[in-house]
Amino acid sequence: MGGINPAGRTSGHQAFRRTVLDALPADQQRQTLQSLAALMRLDTSADGTPLPDAELRDAVLRHTLIRRNEDPRFNAPGMPANRRASMTLDAPLCVELRRRELPDHLPAYWQVHELDSRRVEVSVPAGDLNVLLPDRQMPRVRAAGQLPSGFDPAALYRSVHHPRGLSMTIFSASDCLGASGFEWEQLSQQLDPDQIAVYAGNSIGQLDEQGWGGLLKSLVSGQRATSKQMPLGYGQMPADFLNAYVLGSVGGTGAALGACASFLYNLRLGIDDIRAGRRRVVMVGTADAPITPEIIEGFRAMGALADDESLKALDAISLLSDADYQRACRPFARNCGFTMAESSQFVMLMDDTLALDTGADILGAVPEVFVNADGYKRSISAPGIGNYITLGKAASLVRSILGEQALQQRTYLHAHGTSTPKNRITESHVFDEIARANGITQWPVVAVKAFVGHSQGSAAGDQLTSALGSFAHGLLPGIPTLDAVADDVYAERLGFSSASRAFQADAAFINAKGFGGNNATGVVLSPEVTERLLVQRHGKSAVSAWKARRDSVRHTAAQYLSQADRGLYQPRYQFGEQVLEGPELEVHADHIAIPGYRQAVSLNVDNPFGQLTDPFFEDPSPEDAPS
Repeated sequence: MGGINPAGRTSGHQAFRRTVLDALPADQQRQTLQSLAALMRLDTSADGTPLPDAELRDAVLRHTLIRRNEDPRFNAPGMPANRRASMTLDAPLCVELRRRELPDHLPAYWQVHELDSRRVEVSVPAGDLNVLLPDRQMPRVRAAGQLPSGFDPAALYRSVHHPRGLSMTIFSASDCLGASGFEWEQLSQQLDPDQIAVYAGNSIGQLDEQGWGGLLKSLVSGQRATSKQMPLGYGQMPADFLNAYVLGSVGGTGAALGACASFLYNLRLGIDDIRAGRRRVVMVGTADAPITPEIIEGFRAMGALADDESLKALDAISLLSDADYQRACRPFARNCGFTMAESSQFVMLMDDTLALDTGADILGAVPEVFVNADGYKRSISAPGIGNYITLGKAASLVRSILGEQALQQRTYLHAHGTSTPKNRITESHVFDEIARANGITQWPVVAVKAFVGHSQGSAAGDQLTSALGSFAHGLLPGIPTLDAVADDVYAERLGFSSASRAFQADAAFINAKGFGGNNATGVVLSPEVTERLLVQRHGKSAVSAWKARRDSVRHTAAQYLSQADRGLYQPRYQFGEQVLEGPELEVHADHIAIPGYRQAVSLNVDNPFGQLTDPFFEDPSPEDAPS
């Protein structure tokens, strides 16, 4: 796994450790803070001397996770805007302009006089005039789950006007490859190129200035559209970037967009491909960077976000401090809306035979993702019934694999937990009902959005990678903003905690209760359970041989993590390298050989439809035969 979110880097469980920091031993706390400081370029003070431990700790804690938005656009003097106004001119207005600044279509009432070859005088007669006046607006929402301060993925490679989400993609996929312990060329050369796939995207495309956001504003803002904004704005572009610039993959590709469930939708595509035998390695992920003034205003207008006035009213205060912004997201407590965040998460899936043969360091297993819609609804944003089905199926699968006792005592819930009043009621009711149906009395609930906010399509990626951290450390993150469970939460059979707690889990449920009825629940099994399943399927000797091969893979991964913890990154970005356009291929009826790929792409495909005899070439029947 690899990625980046407001808690830090995904690989090596750095981001997870930030969310359970106080529960870690002192040496792990120190290492986590130092590695985050390196990510944030906080190692030294302005004069080059090392920061004292207390100062370093304070800086890391204040500039990670949810906090006051640090983007200059969201601070004084406010966001650029225009205000419509109707003016009355008592006398004609004369202004000078450069000729090239004149509009192509002049208003009929303008009188234009040429001053010289470059400048003109425009005279506007007295009377009523409709104008747009330049303005500045202070944002009504200033809590955000931003990447750690000082970390800029675009500065780590030769990015040229890449939208932020795509720069995050390059970093996150590279982080995943580095942490895997594999050299990509060596791994990929063992496979038919068509046995590799990439499923990656996001929920709403790239809507910052370098993507569709800048494109859609270009005409009304007087800016020129660029040749990059249109193509780089597409929602499937994270997959396209991986294929073209990171992996060089010619295998399966695509993106499933499903609002907050997008990561799980893509994970499901990868699982289905591997289960069907179509692919052996699949990179799955999402990258969302929705912290822009326009997106935040859109969600605020829906009443979905925790805006400043609502936070003040919630706590009966008149002024919000930095500490108040850090408490903005309060899943299952008294709350007022979610907090927008950015995140990019990637995982590498393998079929179990390949994982054993290559010595892969297995972090867990994902046997299935269940997806169901809500049916008829009063409003497209209203809650529905699909999540009962997805979680019910997921619980049934775990009971089938691990048994009833394991389901009841050694599983927990990674809640969608957005921090909206509707979500706390509806999701808790889903959890409580499925717990009742399965005889569960105190089902632990984790809600990591309390730390990292809601990264839209990447939210379930934040949850999944956190679950892998829980398996590795035996800890469940608490909900630190949970002063008390809200009165309307269905909590009879659920276990909430504001502090991190020790818990040895066999499985976790990754839940997404998405906008529009995009419900998904994924099951992730612990490494220990996965190993037991591998022994059952492949035998003890095969698993023992895998462990021997795993040592060298772990050693390579440890070297990468050591470099990363010191803030030394070399994202894999291979622009313009080994480009193929078609004439270089060797095309045969049963295979295509591609330069640079050890194995050819097989063109032999399964035919489940049977074979028809061509009627034009059938043997004549005896009565039709010539005499």
